Amino acid sequence: MSWTRVFVLSLLPALLLLHLFSSEVESAAVKDHSKPRDHKGAARQVFMPESDASSFIKRRSRRSTQYYEIQIEQRVKIAASEQRREYNEEQRTEQEHYVEEVRDEQNERMRETNEQYREYHYDGLSPQYYWFH
Repeated sequence: MSWTRVFVLSLLPALLLLHLFSSEVESAAVKDHSKPRDHKGAARQVFMPESDASSFIKRRSRRSTQYYEIQIEQRVKIAASEQRREYNEEQRTEQEHYVEEVRDEQNERMRETNEQYREYHYDGLSPQYYWFH
């Protein structure tokens, strides 16, 4: 335990010396004395009056012509894809109607054929019985 006390007591003067020298030192960078220090001048360079700032934002908020060209091109592409979708939907609907009509005609012809067959081969019995003798 005695060696820890010695170690802590030796650190205390080192910390005291660091504290004394750190209050005198402002920074580790080399000072440039060629320019006068003007804190307000630096603030003036960073900040600007409100009117200048609003006009700057208004000027910078205008978009380039390329942006509007891209938007127009996108609208044209969207309109073309919409027309293509509508055309394909119309073609699909026409095809479905055509297939449905053909199917109905086939079903009607088959029904008529079956009905004629039953009338021709009807033997007077209901239901029909087939005797194979």
